[in-house]
Amino acid sequence: MDLLALADFNLVARHGGFGRAARAAGRPKATLSRRVSELEAGLGLRLFERGGRALRLTEEGRALYQRTGALLTELDETAAAIASGGQTPRGRLRISAPLLFCQTAMGRLAAEFAMKFPQVRLEVTTEDRPVDMIEEGFDLVIRVNPDPDETLVGRAFLRDRLVVAASPALARPTDGSAAAAVVRGPASGPEVWDLTTPAGRSRLPVEPVLSLSSMIMVRDAVRAGVGAARLPVSLVSHDLAAGALVSWGDVEGPETTLWTLYPSRRLLSARVAAFLDHLRDAFPTGEPHELAAYIAP
Repeated sequence: MDLLALADFNLVARHGGFGRAARAAGRPKATLSRRVSELEAGLGLRLFERGGRALRLTEEGRALYQRTGALLTELDETAAAIASGGQTPRGRLRISAPLLFCQTAMGRLAAEFAMKFPQVRLEVTTEDRPVDMIEEGFDLVIRVNPDPDETLVGRAFLRDRLVVAASPALARPTDGSAAAAVVRGPASGPEVWDLTTPAGRSRLPVEPVLSLSSMIMVRDAVRAGVGAARLPVSLVSHDLAAGALVSWGDVEGPETTLWTLYPSRRLLSARVAAFLDHLRDAFPTGEPHELAAYIAP
């Protein structure tokens, strides 16, 4: 297989069209079209569906792109590293991370990384939805409790847990009536939260009075005294220590775990490896108090 033709195919697939790929690479559009056609002829496969102004990968083209895109990138980086005499992280590093982690920690983490590795151009996108790393061009994603994915490998680097927090001025009901609650996302009506307290397990009936789309907003609403909420302990630890909020108990259920995910351990790029080490240095034990240290009181 012609590696140069394969590289041109990946260039076109990554940019979503011959024209955009040609402009990005500064090469003739006709040359890219010819080389992709030659690759298709050599493989006996149609890699793109061409119709009007649209260009779309076929199923076979998508499979080839997913299997070869990262490998070609790693080959380029390996050659560059050998030519420069070392494995100095360089180039663009695209990361997708969840909203709350970006709001609380990523700004400082990214700044420290940029100062440590000035030859890396770090780009962080806030996404709570699952992203397709290959299709969307991410080198690394950070996800909360991700579903298993056979195409990705990763490691857990941070753990957190939920507590029910409330203003000291808000009394917890003791007569079995529902407590006012602030929830993230759409409210589905009255519900019951299972808690663990120093006195043992308990059940807390709640009635949502406010629905908000981010944990930062939920915390701020709880500070204002409108209701109680289930919040990450890292997000409220300063308020709990200062007495600005009180805990009604730990929420029963699995821990919240943050993972880093990437396509392969094989030929892991120097820049991805450097960012993984950066996270490990920032959160050596992975306990909630290490994330809380990034959050200003």
